[in-house]
Amino acid sequence: MPFINPLDHEPLELVPGVRARTPYGRNIMMSYLELDEGSSVPLHQHPHEQAGMVIRGRMELTIGDETRVCETHSMFIVPPNTPHAARPVDGPALIIDIFSPVREDYAEHFNKWLKPM
Repeated sequence: MPFINPLDHEPLELVPGVRARTPYGRNIMMSYLELDEGSSVPLHQHPHEQAGMVIRGRMELTIGDETRVCETHSMFIVPPNTPHAARPVDGPALIIDIFSPVREDYAEHFNKWLKPM
């Protein structure tokens, strides 16, 4: 299925107040990430490269030793194995994340909406 409306699928609550809908293919994964006001993604790291964009709201993002407030339309890249954390600022936030390769820890919780080619 090459076309996906993430709102047609139930989210997975990763931590309290942080919900993801995460379709994936053979080599790439996207995450439609909703962060409620007052929620946070704790400091963590993984072997996957990650890129993202703030679609709505503002988010304080720490990547390695640097922390910034990212506004709507801001993009970011998290290198593999780099500690990072996030929290919405002044209300909820909507983020699109992209991972390569696919995060198997997320994939095991989701149906494969995109069939491998």
